[in-house]
Amino acid sequence: MSAFQELNKSLNTHILGQPALIESVVVALVAGGHVLLEGLPGLGKTELIKTLSALSGLESHRVQFTPDLLPGDIVGSAMVQERDGERVFEFSRGPVFTQILLADEINRALPKTQAALLEAMQERSVTAMGETFPLPEPFFVFATQNPIDLDGTYALPEAQTDRFLFKLDVFQTDTETLEEIINNRSGAEADLPVPVVDATAILSARKEAEAVFIPPTVVSYIARLVNATHDSAHAIRKYIRFGASPRAAIGLAKAIRARAWIAGRKHAGIEDVQALAKAVLRHRLILSYEARLENLTTDQLVDQLIEDVPTEAATVPSALTAAKLDSN
Repeated sequence: MSAFQELNKSLNTHILGQPALIESVVVALVAGGHVLLEGLPGLGKTELIKTLSALSGLESHRVQFTPDLLPGDIVGSAMVQERDGERVFEFSRGPVFTQILLADEINRALPKTQAALLEAMQERSVTAMGETFPLPEPFFVFATQNPIDLDGTYALPEAQTDRFLFKLDVFQTDTETLEEIINNRSGAEADLPVPVVDATAILSARKEAEAVFIPPTVVSYIARLVNATHDSAHAIRKYIRFGASPRAAIGLAKAIRARAWIAGRKHAGIEDVQALAKAVLRHRLILSYEARLENLTTDQLVDQLIEDVPTEAATVPSALTAAKLDSN
């Protein structure tokens, strides 16, 4: 069993009843992508990331997002310091300077504060006082959010949601799992688990995963799947106001490489694409009024895309292509 398979197993030991969710989180760790977790309060979103931080051996900071949180509370701000009898401004680093930033209830902060993470998520750096400060490697943002129809929440801007590799939905566990949680949880705070990987292992895994081969047929399938969200001839296009960006196709390719690498495979396949398509696309599709009118969800539309888009592109036989060229 590889270290990352062990990480998956350990997470399932501490976070019960969420195997698919945990698999996606481990894939994101190897792919080097940020993750947005959405679910009602109390479902274990924060606990999952705290446990991941402990098992991965990475430094982590937690920021509770609230309406009065300011951008400087996240990235840092200029502070007056005494140097050789003179007062000078120096940049005081905020909690974003870590390896795992847990942005708890990110959609409870105002859009200006949410946007403070844009540069950090994309460039892995913070610019302040005319200077650019690099963030530690590896760097991940794991953000949790409550459904936006709850009181006191602000929807994330599209530019920011597009920077998350995955959006993962966290659901209520079944009765049997809930009974197990009740029996295993005492009133005392549980001890943090022992790390099974570290920063060096994560960076090495990311590099190795980038070498996983994606066959041309799979590349074509990813491109056609993403482009179908823009195709006016497709049956579901009327339900999509804005389709997925090229970043979605790039992210899906990175994710399937990571999934294949964790499984010990040297190449990614169609099954990897279909397994991760919802996680990559659900936050990148902006639904139309018709979709809301018919109570359709992005997951339902992605399922329809997977059903409609053929796994192999229709090609014209070379003999017919040559005949057409000769006739011209």
